[in-house]
Amino acid sequence: DWLQRNSKLFLLLGMLALAVLLVPGVGLDINGSTRWLSIAGVRIQPAEVVKLVCIIYIADYYARKQASVHLFKVGVLNIGIPIMMVATLLLLQPDFGTTVVIVALAGAMMFLAGVRIRVFIAVVLAGVAGMALIAVLEPYRMERLTVYLNPWDDPFDKGFQLTQALMAVGRGGWFGVGLGNSLQKLNYLPHADNDFLIAIIAEELGAVGVMAVMGLFGILLWRAFTIGARALQLGQRFGAYLAYGIGLMLVFNALIHVGVNTGILPTKGLTLPLMSAGGSSMIISLVAVGLLFAVDRRSRIPAPRRRRRT
Repeated sequence: DWLQRNSKLFLLLGMLALAVLLVPGVGLDINGSTRWLSIAGVRIQPAEVVKLVCIIYIADYYARKQASVHLFKVGVLNIGIPIMMVATLLLLQPDFGTTVVIVALAGAMMFLAGVRIRVFIAVVLAGVAGMALIAVLEPYRMERLTVYLNPWDDPFDKGFQLTQALMAVGRGGWFGVGLGNSLQKLNYLPHADNDFLIAIIAEELGAVGVMAVMGLFGILLWRAFTIGARALQLGQRFGAYLAYGIGLMLVFNALIHVGVNTGILPTKGLTLPLMSAGGSSMIISLVAVGLLFAVDRRSRIPAPRRRRRT
C-alpha cells in the first residue's frame, strides 16, 4: 500500500537522480558513460533503481485506470509520456541497453493491462522504429551494430569483447571445461564477472550449464506470473501487475545478457540478474524478489470474515 501511494514520488525522485547525473562534475564518467553517482564513497547506478521504480509506477497506474485502459489516451498516451521522459534521460548518459529494457517492460505491462491488440501492435512497431532510428543516428551505436555482425573483422579492438566471449562459449562445448577452469576470465575477457558472466558459465559448464541457468529464469518467470494471476483473482491489481513486471524485468535482463554474450544481440552492458557482480544491480534484483515475495504473501492472507448480525 505504501509503495502504491508513493509511486509518483518514486518516479519523480528516479528522474531527478538521472537528471543529476547530467550536471557537470556530479556524475562519474566511466568508459565514456556517466551512469554512476558516488555517495560517501559508494557508487550507485540510478538506472538500475529507475527500472524497478518504473514497474511500480506502471503497476499503480494500470491498477487505478483499469476501467478505461481501452482508451488510447488512458492506456497508452498517459503512460507513454513519463516513460519517454525517463528514456530521454537515460539516452543522454548514454545508456541504450537500460532504455530498451524499460521501454520493453512498459510495452509488455501495457499488453497485460488490457490495451487493445491493434493499438498495442502499433505501439510496438513505433517503439521498434524509434529504437532503430536512435541507433542509426548515433555513430558509435551504428559502429557497434556493424561490429556485432562480424566481430572477427576487428578482433583486437572494436570486436575484442565479443570475440573473446565467443571463444569462451566455443571452448565450453556441451559440458564445459569444469567449474573454475575458465581461461577467458584470466584477464582475456573484459567484465567476466558481470557483463559477460554467461560466457564464462558456458566455458566452465558448457551449453548444458547455460540451459540450466536459463531454465531457472524460466521457472522464476512462471512463478512471478502464477503469483500475479492469483493476486489478480483476489482483486489485488497493483500486486498482480507488480509481480508481472518484476518477473519480466529479471527475465528481459537475462535474455539480453545471454544474447549479447552469444553474439545474437549487439554488445550492451547488462548484467545477469542475481548472478553478476555489481552493487546496484544485485541490490535492486534482491529488492525486486523481496517485493515478489510480498505480493505472494499478501495474496495468501485469507480475507477477514464478516461477523453475522444477531
